[in-house]
Amino acid sequence: MADGNPGWAERPRNRRLIRRILYGACALLVVADFVVQRHISAGVERVPAFYALYGFVALVGVVLAAKGLRRLVKRGEEYYDR
Repeated sequence: MADGNPGWAERPRNRRLIRRILYGACALLVVADFVVQRHISAGVERVPAFYALYGFVALVGVVLAAKGLRRLVKRGEEYYDR
């Protein structure tokens, strides 16, 4: 922040708390996948934690695609100084 004080999300204690809450939510969703009866329309959906794995792979793919796109559209540091 401008006054030198970190925002609430930048404090190490709060970052740890947020991370733990997100990890807990992810773990609960994976556990729920084994408990809740799903209505399967494709055979691949029978894989345990399929949606969690699919989401993780999709996120990694988006990040890698963004890195490639960055190389494609990247401008030099002096581009805006002209």
